[in-house]
Amino acid sequence: MLHSIVHENFPVFVLKVDKADCKFATLDAVVGHFVSLAEAHPVARLISVFDHYAHTRALADGEIAPGIVGAVNVVVCFGLAISQPECLALRPRSIGVVEIGERFVISFLETPMPVANAVMEEWACDLVTRC
Repeated sequence: MLHSIVHENFPVFVLKVDKADCKFATLDAVVGHFVSLAEAHPVARLISVFDHYAHTRALADGEIAPGIVGAVNVVVCFGLAISQPECLALRPRSIGVVEIGERFVISFLETPMPVANAVMEEWACDLVTRC
């Protein structure tokens, strides 16, 4: 996985998976992969699946980059504690799944919780035979 800074401030993990190297052939199946892992995890809680593509496409001024044919957010929470009121600003987490051409792009914002980062990275890498 690539770890980079997006929009000059946001540390993001990104995995680009060619469809030929992915265990799943469709966007829905990739999303289902994350949903099933979140539902089975002892701490993670699946909150929602949001079709970002449909939402943006329905907006009068919505813009979608060329080549993107689907974009979904799988929203989960890994919160083990509420140590201070402000920590809720960092939750929940979203795993982005975008279908573009012959690949899927998986991305998520780095959390201040290394265990959550490791779990989401493992879930993403499980899409391919080698990561």
